[in-house]
Amino acid sequence: MIGTIFRRLVHMVAVLFGISVLVFLIFFATPGANPAARIAGKNASPQTIARVEQQFGLNRPLPVQYGLMMKKIFITRNLTSYVNLGEKVVPQVFRAAPVTLSLVGGAAVIWILFAVVIGAAAAAFRNTWIDRLLMVLSLIGISMPVFWVGTVANLFTQGIWHHTLLFSWVPPLGYIDFSKSPFGWFKALIIPWITLAILYIGLYARVLRAALIETMQEDFIRTARAKGLTGRQVLLRHALRCSLVSVVTLFGLDFGVLVGGGALLTEVVFGLQGVGYLTYQALETLDLPMIMATVIYASVFVVVSNAVVDIVYAAFDPRMRLRR
Repeated sequence: MIGTIFRRLVHMVAVLFGISVLVFLIFFATPGANPAARIAGKNASPQTIARVEQQFGLNRPLPVQYGLMMKKIFITRNLTSYVNLGEKVVPQVFRAAPVTLSLVGGAAVIWILFAVVIGAAAAAFRNTWIDRLLMVLSLIGISMPVFWVGTVANLFTQGIWHHTLLFSWVPPLGYIDFSKSPFGWFKALIIPWITLAILYIGLYARVLRAALIETMQEDFIRTARAKGLTGRQVLLRHALRCSLVSVVTLFGLDFGVLVGGGALLTEVVFGLQGVGYLTYQALETLDLPMIMATVIYASVFVVVSNAVVDIVYAAFDPRMRLRR
């Protein structure tokens, strides 16, 4: 077990190193990419560009530039923006991270709970009208774009029905810090949570249903039935536990991507200043330090999520330890 954890950690560090080098080379070593020219502005003289290169260390060898940038991100944390000169990017990412974590964490709880219920119910009533109805609803949820669902939700909760008893409690768009008002934090995020969760409820429910139907054909399920267990006991005690492995795999990938900035559309629609929104602004202005910081932040969550999933597998299934 310890060896598995150590190998995963080494693999995680190697992947993060590779991602950081790749992103750095794309923006700093691509032919025609001159950060100094973007900082100096349009029609800047060669002398001005040279002074900018000297000031930001952009005239040094690429390995030195890479090392200095990693030092400023991970150690000193004083990497400054190329657009808003003097503004540090790492504190901005840290301020945006709780917003994204709150959004994705709450949505994850909703989509896991509903997906398990819907997937288990569909498998239990396989090939009945209940199964078909639940799968049609799941497909509808998968088919609706997040930005459209969010826009429609805002239309009703912030506009048409905002002054009715049904949605008068919904606060204006934006984020309310949990430390200032836990109830206000909950009210500000409940609609974004549901909006983000709808897609994943349908996706996870369909995946779980398929896994349950496959598991129900296994030999150990027939053995459990032969021992006299009821259909509900077989489904909940044996089949569901084994089928959740596929859901755990999917969740590890999706959660890491969303926390790393994949919830961009939801953040933009609901005015949440999260990591995805921060990355979007940085890409619009080609703020390379901010892009580098947010990409590394996203990479950390994606890689850590996958490593945690593998470690959980190894803890519950000894066969996984032998494969790695």
